[in-house]
Amino acid sequence: MQFCELVAAVRNDPSAVTIPADWGQGRATFGGLMVALQYEAMRAQISPERALRSLSVSFVGPAEPDVPISFEVQVLREGKAVSQVLGRALQNGQVVTLVQGSFGAPRESAVKMHSVPAPDMKPVDECPLLPYIKGITPEFMRHLAMGWAVGALPFTGKGGREMGGWVRLAGEVKDEPLTETHLLALVDAWPPALLPLLDKPAAGSTLTWTVEFVQPLAQISTLEWCKYLAVIEHAQDGYGHVAANLWSPAGELIAISRQTVAVFG
Repeated sequence: MQFCELVAAVRNDPSAVTIPADWGQGRATFGGLMVALQYEAMRAQISPERALRSLSVSFVGPAEPDVPISFEVQVLREGKAVSQVLGRALQNGQVVTLVQGSFGAPRESAVKMHSVPAPDMKPVDECPLLPYIKGITPEFMRHLAMGWAVGALPFTGKGGREMGGWVRLAGEVKDEPLTETHLLALVDAWPPALLPLLDKPAAGSTLTWTVEFVQPLAQISTLEWCKYLAVIEHAQDGYGHVAANLWSPAGELIAISRQTVAVFG
């Protein structure tokens, strides 16, 4: 199933969505997709005038492919400008992903500051594309394309503090405006920035993830490449803390991400 088909499925019936194995990430379903679908269920409960400002995610357990998932939503509070919403993805009666979202309407303010500028990178057509290799790279990578521009590849032992490049949806992609739903998959597509520091394959997984959106969103097509850069802020004792940003092709800041990552190597 393509990304747009899974989004349509959760819009049609969020209580029973089955994600196929080609969206797998090890023994689990790709986390960016899980959050994107949970967000879609949450978005349906909130007025469209209130834009998504932030999501805070805990990956409680692995969501198995090919097993129905229920995306539940609870509106915690509706204020004058801000709505606080809780989303729970359940499988076999257990919570696998927990998402707390803040939606806020715009308002007048004297506070204004320009966004963090996009870093200089080689054009995407000069960057090597990270290939999908069955049995080696995660299954979900057949649905996403990444052009490597900054830092070393995973498991080369040559990594530094930074990692990044270009990213977009791949496969049979519907040409439509890029939304927060798409962006959640793009921001989480890249492997943990700690993996290039390892000199042999090892598992890594995200424990918690906070992602914030710059509103109003830049007007971008799903067929365009976005620019991504992750920076390791600290890593020790099998855990790493990574900050990342996503920019439009024109250099407009779109999303701000922070993850706590567990690495088993």
